[in-house]
Order: sequence, then C-alpha cells, then structure tokens
Amino acid sequence: MKTTLVLFLFIGFLSMVQAQVSTGMLFNLLIGTYTIPGKSDGIYVYTFNSETGEFQYKAEVTGIKNPSYLVISNDRRNVYAVSEQGDGNGSVSAYTFDAASGKLILLNTVSAGGDGPCYISVDKENKFAFVGNYDGGSLSAIPIKSDGSLASDIQFIQHEGSSINKSNQDRPHVHATVLSPDNLYLFVPDLGTDKVNIYSVNTKSPQPLTPATPAFVSVKAGSGPRHFIFHPSGNVTYLIQEMMGIVTVFDYKDGTLNARQSVTMPPEGFFGKIDAADIHISPDGKFLYGSLRGDINEIVIYAIDKKGDLTYAGRQSTLGKIPRNFVIDPTGKYLLVANQNSDEIVVFKRNLKSGLLAETGKRISIGKPVCLKFTTMN
Repeated sequence: MKTTLVLFLFIGFLSMVQAQVSTGMLFNLLIGTYTIPGKSDGIYVYTFNSETGEFQYKAEVTGIKNPSYLVISNDRRNVYAVSEQGDGNGSVSAYTFDAASGKLILLNTVSAGGDGPCYISVDKENKFAFVGNYDGGSLSAIPIKSDGSLASDIQFIQHEGSSINKSNQDRPHVHATVLSPDNLYLFVPDLGTDKVNIYSVNTKSPQPLTPATPAFVSVKAGSGPRHFIFHPSGNVTYLIQEMMGIVTVFDYKDGTLNARQSVTMPPEGFFGKIDAADIHISPDGKFLYGSLRGDINEIVIYAIDKKGDLTYAGRQSTLGKIPRNFVIDPTGKYLLVANQNSDEIVVFKRNLKSGLLAETGKRISIGKPVCLKFTTMN
C-alpha cells in the first residue's frame, strides 16, 4: 500500500514538473496584419512552443483595419495597435489582453494624430504610447489611462524637411519610435529626411517630448532610416536604412549617438530593388538579423563582437515574398518571418553558435502578416 502511494505521489510530482517545464516553453505569438487588401480580419494570437517550433491557433480580434504594428504593455495586460489606413484617418486602438486565453477586448480607439501610422511603442511605466505616422511625417505621444485605455489629448509633433530621392524623400516619413533602455529618450528614424530624431522623455509631463541636445543625427543621404534597435548591453545601437540596405552601428551614451561602422546588406554586384525592412538581435546579443524585401527576400545575418561591431555571417532566403517583419522567440531557438505577400509566416530554427538559420518546414498560413510579437503565457 505504501509502495503504491509513494509511486502515485512520484508520478504526480513528475507530471507537475513536466507541466511546469512545458508551460515555460510556451509563449503567446501575436500577429498584426493588413486587412485591406488582404485575406485576414484583424489581430491573431497563437501559442508557440519554443522547444518544438510547433504552434496552435488561440484567438483573434476583428473590427480593426490594417493593424500593421502592435505593442504589448510592459505589464502584459494591454495591447495597442495602429490602424495604418493611409487615408487621413489613422488611429490607435487599445485592448485588454488575457495572456492565458489570448483573448483581446477593445477598450477604445483614438486618432493617431497623423496619417499612415506604422509604428507604436509604450514606455516602461505605461504612461504614454508613442506613434510614428509614416504618411504624415509626424509623431504623437498619447497618454495611457489607468485602465489601459487611451486619452485623446495627445502631444503632436510635425517633422519638416526632405532629402535627395524625390520619389520617396520629398517630405518627412517617420518610421519608428524607439525608447532607450532607461526610458529617458525616444529615437525616431525619419526615412524622408535621412535623420534619426532624438527626444528627451518626461512621463510626468502631459507634453512628454522635447528635442534632445543634439536633436538628431544624420545618416547617408538617400539611405532612408527605418528601424532602430538597442544591443542588450545598452551601449550600442543599430539603424537599418530601407533604401540602400545599410546597417549603421552607433556608440550610445545618455541620448547621444556616434556612428562608427556601416555595413551593406545586399550581395556584392546586386542592382535590383533593395527595400530593407526589419532588424533584431538574438537574446544573447551575439547576432544581428536584418530583412531585405524588394527583389531579394532574405534575412542577412551578422555576428556581433564584444565592441558591438558587425561581421557578415550568412544569409537565408525567407522562402516567401516581402519579409516586412520578423521575430526571434524569447529562448533564441527560432526565428519567424512574416512574408507579407505570400500570406504565411515561415518558422526557422536558429543555430545558437553560428547564428545561421535552417528551414523547419513549419508555416503559419495567414493573410498578409506584417507584425509579430511574443509574450509570456502569464
């Protein structure tokens, strides 16, 4: 009898441990899409297993047009999505988010302050959402209420200027709003002016943004700044430039950027359309990945040395068209690519030592996926 009881308890203990291990390997994957034109209906939530690379549909929310970029609040209770309509009616929607069920419930929708919102970030204190309006070339700081909904009394900043490529740079085009790790600065790449604008952030003020000193850093004319990312060390940043496919490395300290290296992503001798898009760093800080759309459709891989400099490591076809966005899972084992124009997300396995990618054969079929975000299940 005692032996049976001990065996029963031991099996129960193993099951509990296994459940805990399995839960630790599971994450929520949130997917933003283009609905117009497109086959999708809004924002989708999947469960992703970081041990196996398997996934399972969990939930979705409809009623939002072109939720092309998402951000999850730092307390994981809310999700904010831009509605990139490009018709003068750009908006931002706030949702409650239940990590266990994946359910999203709309709280409210407010104006983005400008046309064509394409990027949104939230400060660490969940006080403000910062929205970049691509078509309007503007920036909005939207207050977040205590219940997670958005206020309508926004701070609006209109960028001015242009650059040498008159087809894409005849006016400002804000493409990202990235907060520094200490929450004190906001970095705003502007494709139309070839600048990264820098703002000081004071979340205690109803007008949280003021130009920093210096207020911007310029990059190569015609390169088209797009996305911007901090190395986990916090001392180095990287800027991907859409039109020339350049990644520029900056030393960073107290809101100041100093360029020290630039690498060119397209293969030598390439003369087609480049259209660089997204940029991410592996969780261990050892590899940087950048996506090329246009006529290339690849992920380019760089090793990062101790100083933060880049060395080419390899390239991988995205096995689809227009990799606008991609994401690395929190364990670093997998990289998922949202191939916008082939209506699927391709799952790659990462080699943790070499940084290279391998096809798994796994695909998530979804209409025009353009934003991927991971978060925990609790």
